[in-house]
Order: sequence, then structure tokens, then C-alpha cells
Amino acid sequence: MEKDYSKYFTPSLKDARKRLSKETDIVRYELKESQFGIGKHLKYMIKTYGCQANLADTERISGILETMGYSSTEKEEEADLLLLNTCAIRENAENRVFGELGRLKPLKKTNPNMLLGICGCMPQEEKVTARVREKFPYVDLVFGTHNIANLGTYVEQAIHSLERVIEVYSKEGEIIENIPIKRDHFKRAWVNIMYGCDEFCTYCIVPYTRGKERSRLPEHILGEVEELIRDGYVEVTLLGQNVNAYGNDFTDRSYRFSDLLLDLHRLPIERIRFTTSHPRDLDDATILALAHGGNLMPYLHLPVQSGSNAVLKRMNRKYTVEDYLEKIKKLRTLVPGISITTDIIVGFPGESEEDYQATLDLVQRADFEGAYTFIFSPRDGTPAAKYEDITSAATKKERLLELNKLVNEGFLRGNKRFEGKKVRVLVEGVSRQRESMLTGYTEHNKIVNFKGDESMIGRVVEVNITKAFTWHLSGEIQK
Repeated sequence: MEKDYSKYFTPSLKDARKRLSKETDIVRYELKESQFGIGKHLKYMIKTYGCQANLADTERISGILETMGYSSTEKEEEADLLLLNTCAIRENAENRVFGELGRLKPLKKTNPNMLLGICGCMPQEEKVTARVREKFPYVDLVFGTHNIANLGTYVEQAIHSLERVIEVYSKEGEIIENIPIKRDHFKRAWVNIMYGCDEFCTYCIVPYTRGKERSRLPEHILGEVEELIRDGYVEVTLLGQNVNAYGNDFTDRSYRFSDLLLDLHRLPIERIRFTTSHPRDLDDATILALAHGGNLMPYLHLPVQSGSNAVLKRMNRKYTVEDYLEKIKKLRTLVPGISITTDIIVGFPGESEEDYQATLDLVQRADFEGAYTFIFSPRDGTPAAKYEDITSAATKKERLLELNKLVNEGFLRGNKRFEGKKVRVLVEGVSRQRESMLTGYTEHNKIVNFKGDESMIGRVVEVNITKAFTWHLSGEIQK
């Protein structure tokens, strides 16, 4: 007899598409008294997939669990609670997660009391939640991006009722302040400034998984950064699906992304970065704010996706190649030496050879210093998933390889310009490839490897660049 799932809240793409409310509810998080101590003597582990937003969500999930008494572990077999925080941007990412769920099944046999869960963007898709519900009966917790604040309740229910908890809201979203955060790094921090996306690019599932664009109040953002400064942090990365749209949803104030950057510019912190930017919403005020320099880093990731106006229109990107290149020109004029990287999709439905060649042309004209490149991945529920696609898989792969060759030339060229120069590096730690080397990032977001004492970790130091490679720089510590 099939189990009755009517009591569960399952996702709905139809509901996720809606954009009705003009005001965003701001809720203050509080853990219920009954949930304190539930995790005492228990351990948790979180496997995170996807973008910086997922990494920031994992820090909040960790914060909630540790408030409940859990402690973290890096060993799967030790975990009493194991969560997969997932990404839905491409099909291969989803397949990886399903493969992991299958691989983790034996852990439930050796430790029947272990709670196994899946959260993040994947559960926001109707098809995914249905598949987990029906094909993975040993998964105990299923919740989405709008449900993180309810994690304590879900864990409490799963422990006490010994039943599965499946709850995924499909809604425009709210802003929840005061969720405890366990930072993953002791000198670099993610700070969400807004959530959701209203761009509705035809290939993208994010507006359905993350809800509407909604901006945190500037006083809450500035307060969080000021607290990080007091705690000794030296770098903050502002997060949003489209940071350039920050403040557009405010109805009671005229305060936009450029205003936030200028306010942060005045604070005594070494570095401010942000991601991700949408070209349409990158305005002159933001470019002028970046021109102030100082702690506003001379680096920008600006996804273009295609160099063809016809393809950009089918993508619903709402700008032209000419618009994009004009903004690149302004950035390079007002922020001399800025490093610009991008995202590019090849093989979008209907992309002709002429369209593809236009993308190669744009890459050369924009002089990118790196790019994330992808073959189009159709996502159920998005308009592009229904577009006719006659380009062969082999052709798409050939295009990607050729594009990557051109992009890698830009990587190397962008690194070469720092040879013989002195750069400021935030030291991240010991290099994974060579334990005798330290590694860190420059202001332009370049990786630098150099010999140095581990006491430098967490500090900003000056390094002379001796050699540039495609993926990194080598240097010597400034004496």
C-alpha cells in the first residue's frame, strides 16, 4: 500500500513562479527551548554543492545545529546527522547528489539512528522531491532553501516521531535575521545582502528555487560587517543572486547597491568583494563607487553568457553585446587595472555557428581574465527546456574545447601582467599541492603560491611575483 504523503509540504513550480507581494517580511530567528541540547554528544556533517549562496547556507545550518548541541565531524561514519546541501543549476550536479545518496545507504544499516537529509536547491524542484520520496525511502529529512530556519523543528520531529520529514515551501520568500552562523573561515566571511532573483533567464532554475529578489536592510548588513571587523575578519564577500539589484525592492527608502558599497568603503576592513553581478543592473553609480578603490577590490565577475544578441534575447538576458562592452569600457576607464571574469554557456538551443563565433569575438574584445564555461543543461520547468535543440553533443563539446582554449589564453595573459610586480596577498593557508608553500589571493583575485612562515596565515602580506602561470602566480615574500 502506497504511503500517504498528503501531510507533507512539497514544492510547486507554479507557486514558485509567482511574484505577488511587494513587501518582504523580516523575521527574527529563535530556536525553540525544547530544541536546545537535542544534539548533545551527537555529531553532524554537511556536504555542500554549488555556489557561494549554498556555502553561506551551510554556515547557517551549522550554526543552528551547534546551537542545538551538535558538534561537527569530517568522517561520514561518525555522523549522527548527515546533510547534502545541493545545487540545481545543472543536471550533472543533480546526478552527483543522487549517486551520493545511493552510496550513503549502507551507513543507515550500520547506524540506524543516523539521520540522512537533503536540502538546498534540488528539493525545490517537484521532480526531485518526488524522486527522493519514492526512490530513497531511507532519506529522513527533505527541506528547501526557504526552510532552513525550521531545521531545529525538523530534527526534533525526526528524532521523536521516527518518521520522515518532508517540507519544501514554494514561495516568494522572506528575510530571516539572527540565524546563528558558524563561519567556515577565520578571516574571510560571506555576508548575504539580498536573496532571490527576478530576472527569469530562460535557462535558469534559480528564480524558482530561491524566490523573489529581496534586500536586507542596510543597517543589518553594516551591523554584521562591523561585528566581523571586531572579530578580526579582513575580507567580506557580499552575496546575492544579483547584487546589482540590491535595494530595488525598497519602498520606503532610496538606497541602492552603490550606496551600500560607499558605506562599506568607509569601514576599517581590508577587503570588500561581491558576487554575482547581472550586466543589466550594473549601473554607472556602482561603477563610480568601485572607482573609490581602497577596500573595494579591483575585481568583478560579470556573467555575459553569450556573445550573440540573438542568443541573449532567447536567454532573456535583457541587454545586448554592445551594452555589455560599453560597461566593460567604463569599468576599465574608471577602475584602471580591474580584473574581469565571466560565465559563458555554449550550445544554447538555436545557437548557430555564427552565434558561437560571435561569442569567441566577444571574449577577445572583452579581454576576460578567466571564465566559467558550460554546455547548456536543460532544467525542467524553465522555458529553454522546451526550446528546439538541433546542435549535436559532439559539436557542443568541440565548441566548449575551443572556447576554453581562448579563455585560458586570457587567464595567462591576465596573470602575466603581474610578473615583476609587488602584490598584496591575503594568506589562506598551506598549499594543497606543496606543503612547503603558502597560498592566498591578491586584490585582483589571483592565486599566489610562495614560501613563507605559517604565522602569516590570515594576514595580508606583500609578495613579489616571479612567474605567472595559467592558473596561478608564483612569488617571493617581500623582505
